[in-house]
Amino acid sequence: MPDFVKVAEISEVAVGGVKQVTANGKTIALCNVGGQFYALDNECVHRGGPLSEGYLDGEKLECPWHAWQYDVHTGAVTMNPSAKVPTYEVKVEGSDVLVAV
Repeated sequence: MPDFVKVAEISEVAVGGVKQVTANGKTIALCNVGGQFYALDNECVHRGGPLSEGYLDGEKLECPWHAWQYDVHTGAVTMNPSAKVPTYEVKVEGSDVLVAV
């Protein structure tokens, strides 16, 4: 069973924002979509671009290198759903954002 690890405070990731965080050695893109947090592996499956440096377009996270878009719920590439990055369960406790790794 994965452990929940504190990765940020709510105030550190603005609505519509993305932040790179680390939990148990994993680099993660933490997304704030309308106040709901999502966590995806930070490395684009295309060329390894840093997803945390991309931007949110609704519920899609776009890689800054070649504009591949990922569904924040599933980690699937929108143009090829069989390609995906791992996603991680997120919960908020008080002002803490925790990710299961």
